[in-house]
Amino acid sequence: MMTFDFTNKTVFVTGAASGIGAAQTQAMLDAGAQVFAFDQQESSLQKFQQTFPERFGFYLGDVREKTDLQTAIQQCHALFGTVDILLNTAGVLDDYLPLAETEDALWTRILDTNVKSMFTLTKLLLQELLKNQGTVINMASIAGLVAGGGGIAYTASKHAIVGFTKQLALDYAAKGLHVNALAPGAINTPMNQADFAGDGQMAQWVADETPVKRWAAPEEVAYATLFLASDEARYMQGTILPIDGGWLLK
Repeated sequence: MMTFDFTNKTVFVTGAASGIGAAQTQAMLDAGAQVFAFDQQESSLQKFQQTFPERFGFYLGDVREKTDLQTAIQQCHALFGTVDILLNTAGVLDDYLPLAETEDALWTRILDTNVKSMFTLTKLLLQELLKNQGTVINMASIAGLVAGGGGIAYTASKHAIVGFTKQLALDYAAKGLHVNALAPGAINTPMNQADFAGDGQMAQWVADETPVKRWAAPEEVAYATLFLASDEARYMQGTILPIDGGWLLK
């Protein structure tokens, strides 16, 4: 297995308290990075703080609130200095609702959480990321490449993230910014636990429909994150990397 060393690199990750974000945080800490986490809930953040007291910090806030993001950045700077790697991981689902059942408030919440927050945070950090020849890795989804991975709000938001990623890479690759996105499929995280409810019939259907016949662990996405953030992947620009067990082959 290839090993990665992010010693002296500062990583800012949203949605870090659980699921893929928590796995990314653990992987980056294990690789020697300093990690500043942002989430609404503490969950596993205290565990990271206890295990890596010198290299981990966090802020509890709402990614939809610009003032929360600004405060978190200030705290990150105070602890670790400027950001080298931005992991825009925070996101929410929409219960697979079609247009007729999607209320205005839900549409706004999904788009603000999944897309507007990414725009706001990346813009706030852009100048230091450019100065540091930094990396941005956005959390897209197979729902950003095909329909059926969510409801209309979630699917629209993930398609928007794909476009945001590609245009950001095109605009700033020549200035040294390294930009890509991950497009996970069926990942066993708290966000997807509704699929495992009851007799788990939905979760089994998803596994059966996936060519590799299983769900992925969050750590599998985290390992791909390490690769995309590494110097070895710097020639990759604007790539939307599926981690989907072959779902998109169909």
